[in-house]
Amino acid sequence: MKPELKRAYDAGKLILFAGAGISRNLGLPEWHELIAHLANELGYDPKIFNTYGTHLSLAEYYKQRKGSLGPLRSWMDREWHRPDIDVRSSEIHTMITQGNFSRIYTTNYDRWLEMAHEAHNVPYSKVANAADLVSLTEDKRHIIKLHGDFDDDTSIVLDESSYFERLYFDSPLDIKLTHDVMGNSVLFVGYSISDFNIRLLFYRLTKMWGRTGLATARPKSYLFTNRNNPVAKEVLGQWGIEMIVSEEDDPRKALAAFLQELLA
Repeated sequence: MKPELKRAYDAGKLILFAGAGISRNLGLPEWHELIAHLANELGYDPKIFNTYGTHLSLAEYYKQRKGSLGPLRSWMDREWHRPDIDVRSSEIHTMITQGNFSRIYTTNYDRWLEMAHEAHNVPYSKVANAADLVSLTEDKRHIIKLHGDFDDDTSIVLDESSYFERLYFDSPLDIKLTHDVMGNSVLFVGYSISDFNIRLLFYRLTKMWGRTGLATARPKSYLFTNRNNPVAKEVLGQWGIEMIVSEEDDPRKALAAFLQELLA
């Protein structure tokens, strides 16, 4: 455990950024299953369809063929929230709800973070669009869904067009993020080091701090992983992100052990 990280956490100055790995420990479908569903819906062989582009471009093609992402969003909502899933059985979700995080940002669409808070009676406010910002108060934890929420089709960042729109980094939610990170450290969990979304976010935040002329005052941020990567470590380091690498091979066990130590 990094002493600076622990101090930020104990002081309530640590923002949690939760990625797909958090939901994956519940057994949710992975991207290759989503692409296979797209292929079947459009009459393609999944293996062949997967060679036609990235998941962004394939989702864009689906939207053009179907007229909207509505049917796909409905299928994802059902598959991602199966009735046999019990969020209370997830040690990771339990620790997140009990943690000293005033803000939780996530790029996940599902509702499991919110449902975990409800299961453990932890008050929260969900932010998925600009309208949600109006009623925010500081007496509840903020759960900010940067890539949208299943409750609002228009908020979902899944196809190429919506993703390109997010690259501008100028939405009301981005402005909130900019404000929140100015005085807090950030801990990224459940992300792949190669995830372009998160690497772009690192870059944007670094540029933002550079424009202030106060880059040396920037609180340190961290990315937890169980996959060592010296190249990523060097690149992320120049953006103010320190990698914390577990020696545990199982990503779920690695994160659970790490969170236990952080919350202790």
